[in-house]
Amino acid sequence: MKSMKVKRSRGERIFSVFNYIFLSLIMLICLYPVWYVVVASFSDSNMLTQHTGLLLKPAGWSVEAYNKVFKNPMIVKGYLNTLFILVVGVSLDIIMTSLGAYFLSRRRIMFKKPIMMLIMFTMFFSGGMIPFYLNLKDLHLTDSLWGLIVPFMISTYNLVILKTSFESIPESLIEAAQIDGAGHVTILTQIVLPLSKAILAVMVLYYGVSIWNSWFWASAIIRTRELYPLQVILREILMQNDVTSMTTGVGTMDQESVAMTIKYATIVVATVPILCVYPFLQKHFTKGTIAGAVKE
Repeated sequence: MKSMKVKRSRGERIFSVFNYIFLSLIMLICLYPVWYVVVASFSDSNMLTQHTGLLLKPAGWSVEAYNKVFKNPMIVKGYLNTLFILVVGVSLDIIMTSLGAYFLSRRRIMFKKPIMMLIMFTMFFSGGMIPFYLNLKDLHLTDSLWGLIVPFMISTYNLVILKTSFESIPESLIEAAQIDGAGHVTILTQIVLPLSKAILAVMVLYYGVSIWNSWFWASAIIRTRELYPLQVILREILMQNDVTSMTTGVGTMDQESVAMTIKYATIVVATVPILCVYPFLQKHFTKGTIAGAVKE
């Protein structure tokens, strides 16, 4: 039996065409700045400064900017520091958030509501930046990469999402495991977490993007340049125009044009890794977000 197609009216067809055109224009407007940065990073510096109008392809193919970026020792050190913060930080973030979410998701917990209210309070109010900095100083976490990991191990927002997801797991599975003699650690690691892979993938993405893009506290508490994460170095290059270490051997007249392509190349180098992670987590993202946002 052939399926019957609903015939759309002329107004509906016109509306659909308008939607496609409008959304396509929005997509192009959003993508062009990204495309411009990538194309400009592969352009010849002198030809790029002389170019006017839209830039749809490299203005004279050149990878000189990338050669100078990767020869900069601070870029390599920044990458290594950021990777250390990312790997260790995300691992501790997931562990601590899972432990907190599991505790708050259990039904028979004494003072559960007051504890949850206190946790939610920290989501909207804080002690301020100065007391926070003084705490880090008293705990000897300043000028240390651990100062960018330990104080940020639990996000209240992510904790609430993960707690809601854990609460959607049937209580009968937990009770069956308890009857078999399983403790809370066994229940968490062998039942709850394996059933929450989608939301855990979302947590990895949330925490990973947050760590990768963070620069404020790193610039506030890190004093040793060798400990700078990549984003602080990127900020120096973009905001303070600090590309002198990468323009050595370049004439004075060409330094400004070379600095422009170096900035674009640095942006690409700092952005591509986090963009490459998303496709691997994309299949879990929608499912995990819905599971963590809706209580069944």
